[in-house]
Amino acid sequence: MKMNKLMLGACVFTLGIATAASTYHIKISDPTWVGQNELKPGEYDVKVDEAGKVTFKMGKTVIEAPAKIETNASKFGTTLLNTKSVNGQPQIKEIDLGGTKSKILFGDASVAEAGTR
Repeated sequence: MKMNKLMLGACVFTLGIATAASTYHIKISDPTWVGQNELKPGEYDVKVDEAGKVTFKMGKTVIEAPAKIETNASKFGTTLLNTKSVNGQPQIKEIDLGGTKSKILFGDASVAEAGTR
């Protein structure tokens, strides 16, 4: 009976780890936009889930944005924010996650449509 409880506990623990979203830390020096939301300067916890939703959290401020997660051929040495100026405002286009092979790609449907015409 003890063995069954132990195995059940191990399975629940393993399942919890497998489904947990990954969390990373980034620092933003200047006001920057992600989608339609402005990120104020500061240090953010960035949580990525399997469904392609990215959550930026600083204190009580929580901002969510859709994104695409891709895998690079090799690990990134440091975490880098790649931005592009859109209407004179810096917009996050990509975050390369240091110490991993993962990168987060952000897109704007209106920008993508304008580029395809």
